[in-house]
Amino acid sequence: MDEPLFSAAVLSRREMLSRMGLGLTALTISTVLGPLSPAQARTQGVPLKHFTPAEAAALEAWNDTLVPGAAEAGVVYFLDDQLGKDLPLLLLRYTDFPAPPLSFYQGGIHALDALSQAQYQQPFAQLDAAKRTSLAGQVAQGSAKPWAGPPAPLFYFVTRSDAVDVYYGTEAGFARLKLPYMAHIAPPKAW
Repeated sequence: MDEPLFSAAVLSRREMLSRMGLGLTALTISTVLGPLSPAQARTQGVPLKHFTPAEAAALEAWNDTLVPGAAEAGVVYFLDDQLGKDLPLLLLRYTDFPAPPLSFYQGGIHALDALSQAQYQQPFAQLDAAKRTSLAGQVAQGSAKPWAGPPAPLFYFVTRSDAVDVYYGTEAGFARLKLPYMAHIAPPKAW
C-alpha cells in the first residue's frame, strides 16, 4: 500500500512548524559557518558534499538556463544540502522515482553532458545560452538523443521546479514576481 503524501512518516505538521519556529526554513543550509541561505553558501564557497565540481558546474548552468538567476540564488548548494537529509525537501520525493535522489541528479547531469558532447563537442556548462536553450527544449520534449539518464521530461520538470523553489521561494523572490509574501509563519529574518 502506498504511503500517504503527508503522513507522519514523511514530515509531520508539528515537525515542520517546529523547524520553521526555530528559523530552520527549507531554504537554509546547515554549514560549519552556521545556517546560510543557498546564495550565501555559494558566495562563501561552502564545499559541496555530493556533487563533483564538473557536476556542480553542469547542474548550475542547467538550472540557470531553466530559471535565469537560479545559479546565483544557490540552487546547487540547496540541492547538495537536501541530498544529505533523510527526508529531502525536493519535488523528486513525490514522483515515485525508483532510485536514490542523488542517482537521479547525477544521472541527469551525465546524460545532459553526453547530449551536449554529442551535439556540440563541449560540456553543457561551456555552451552559450542559445545552445543550452536548444538542448533544454529537447530534454523537455523527450526528444534528446542520446539520453541515458532518468526520463528526460522528468529531469526537466524536477530540476526546473528546484530552480523555481530556490529563486522564487523567498520574500525577495515573491517581490520579483510583484506578489505579496504571505507565509503562514513569517521567517525570523530575511534569507
